[in-house]
Amino acid sequence: MPQVILRKATYDYRTLKRVFFDIMDALGGSRIEKNSRVVIKPNLLAPAPPGSAIVTHPLVVRAAVEYVLERRAFPVISDSPAMGSFEKILKVSGIMDALNGLDVGYREFERSLPVSAGAPFHTVEVAEDALNAGVIINLPKLKTHAQMLLTLGVKNIFGCVVGLRKPEWHFRTGIDREMFARLLVQIYKAVSPSFTVLDGILAMEGQGPGKSGIPREIGVLMGSNDAVALDAAVCRMLGIEPEELLTCRVAKELAPDGGDAVIDGEVPAVGDFKFPVVGSLVFGPRPLQSMLRRHFVQRPESDAANCALCGECWKYCPAKAIRCKGRRIYFDYDKCIRCYCCIEVCPHGALRAVDTLPGKLLRKVLRPFP
Repeated sequence: MPQVILRKATYDYRTLKRVFFDIMDALGGSRIEKNSRVVIKPNLLAPAPPGSAIVTHPLVVRAAVEYVLERRAFPVISDSPAMGSFEKILKVSGIMDALNGLDVGYREFERSLPVSAGAPFHTVEVAEDALNAGVIINLPKLKTHAQMLLTLGVKNIFGCVVGLRKPEWHFRTGIDREMFARLLVQIYKAVSPSFTVLDGILAMEGQGPGKSGIPREIGVLMGSNDAVALDAAVCRMLGIEPEELLTCRVAKELAPDGGDAVIDGEVPAVGDFKFPVVGSLVFGPRPLQSMLRRHFVQRPESDAANCALCGECWKYCPAKAIRCKGRRIYFDYDKCIRCYCCIEVCPHGALRAVDTLPGKLLRKVLRPFP
């Protein structure tokens, strides 16, 4: 039966380090062998300061590095960011400064190897450095996600898919969120991180996981050897059932005999946590699905006042559904697969997911009477 350890924490480093070390010791951190290479995988979505809650906080990363060094092993910070250079993210996030003076390596995921991912994917190419690491410490951030509801421990391992292969998989799974969740779970299983420690001290709610999200203090660090169990515990802490997070539901289907996690620690009551609105992308008779999706389903939209026409969204869009004309960007909503990659990578917070007027009216009509 998996164990999830939950501890109250702040970014005061003296106490944060002690809490982090205690969690790692309880999870069996002594298994980290002397002279082994340990890959530390934070959430490095985009160049963003710590207070934005977009990336794993630099002091959490420092605590992981110091823990590995105390085990006389070699820590390496690795990820494959969605937007911006690896070096720029390390600087803007404060991670480079936080690790100044420590014997730590930095290595962006670049080369891939094929791994078995089960039906219907068969094989997925995953970062070679992650697959060959002696130990992986997974350091996700507690954030909302406009496509998948939350981005926690399981989804953080999607960063082990290198570069533009990420939008390629978004496109291949298309508008089927459950199919994408299955892909995320299979990649997590292939990489199989040894430890997951979630930064939930300053979390993100609202229209995450990028600059459209809203930082919110939760004040916890959570750890487990099983990221699925950890993600389920986070769901319960936020007041929803784990099955509402598709990666948890899919993981349960793939391993139906898995028991509930034992939670070590006092779970805080987190009231009124703001989740993104995540609705079905396919409904109605097949001949009408395209029309219904275009007019009734939530979709990305640009705020022209904040858009700098930098090109990140249309360069990254897996469906090639965004174009720039004059001083504005336009969406082809027939092509758009609602993966919300554009919202993730926008460096200016100019994109958000919005409900269409017909969609709002339809929900009001269908809402059950009290």
